[in-house]
Amino acid sequence: MSAGTPPFDSVDQVVTALAEQGYLTDTRLATTVFLLTRLEKPLLLEGPAGVGKTELAKVLAAATGRRLLRLQCYEGQDETKALYEWDYGKQLLYTQLLRDKIGQIVEDTADLSEAVDRIAAQESAFFSERFLARRPLLEAVCSPEPVVLLVDEIDRADEALEAVLLEMLGEYQVSIPEIGTFSSARRPYVVLTSNNTRDLAAALKRRCLHLFLDYPLADRELEIVRSKETGLAEAAARQLVEVVRGLRHLDLRKAPSISETIDWARTLAVLGVAELSAPVLADTVSVVVKYEKDLAKALDALPRLVDPNAEIPDSLSNGHGHGHGHGHELEGHEVRAAKDEPGRFDDGYYGSPSAGRSGGFTPKPVGSDQGSRSFARRRAF
Repeated sequence: MSAGTPPFDSVDQVVTALAEQGYLTDTRLATTVFLLTRLEKPLLLEGPAGVGKTELAKVLAAATGRRLLRLQCYEGQDETKALYEWDYGKQLLYTQLLRDKIGQIVEDTADLSEAVDRIAAQESAFFSERFLARRPLLEAVCSPEPVVLLVDEIDRADEALEAVLLEMLGEYQVSIPEIGTFSSARRPYVVLTSNNTRDLAAALKRRCLHLFLDYPLADRELEIVRSKETGLAEAAARQLVEVVRGLRHLDLRKAPSISETIDWARTLAVLGVAELSAPVLADTVSVVVKYEKDLAKALDALPRLVDPNAEIPDSLSNGHGHGHGHGHELEGHEVRAAKDEPGRFDDGYYGSPSAGRSGGFTPKPVGSDQGSRSFARRRAF
């Protein structure tokens, strides 16, 4: 496959290629992946935790032979962990090694002000690519080999990081004030995931293909369990899938994920369980239920889930059907949702999308105020 050749000729080929990597998908998701590779637009996957959003990026990298770069998002994360930071230790080392040379530069200056000005004129030597520590976003832009960039759980990051991403997602370029703009010669495949703990900015969504990925239908989930060769008998696996789906309809803080269904199947297989019963499931339900209150609800519901003639109390029903728990974790949601206003970010929020689009690296002169600003940031750390 040449560098510019799309990796897939059809949607069916996407289905086959992902299946070869152990990832079973439907036509809807495969079509979206196909469009990602043809249009080279970022893909935003939203949905409950544990439905295969992160895994999709991994198998896409494996199926296309690309290197995977991952940016794991968290609250309080700033651009230095996502884009780049200056290697201050290396800068300090070079400064010490070049002490004599620096002394020669300022030896004939009349006063401190003149000496500072002369040192400032040399700042570009210390704010260059030599001292630049690349983080995932910059690495994805600058990588000479094609990559898949996974921006995982973007909803956990602050809105400021979303703003940083806009230039990257829209222009596939990154602006560094002290140097210039880096543009991608080979566009990365970008996959963003969100567990819906808060609303994302409309500006970010506008730049992406979008797909809501929910729990699969029972037949598809059973097929996934089969493909993982858990060792659980077919009849028990089928019943287990239905039990898990029943648990997801409870008002749980954390609904069981697909990977946890697989773990539960393996657990039962290790125990030699051939036929499911409420006591056996109760003894092992902690594989998929991770909170104390959820455990109480699950234990109450398991007899009915194993025996359909049993009834579940109305108080345990969440009433909205799909039970994946979106919106139940209030942390950050109410506060951040109010900030998702139209026009909150525009194209010029971070960097200048109109600058340096010619491809590759576009250097620009470094002014004394830029260097001072960077040193000020260093002191703040």
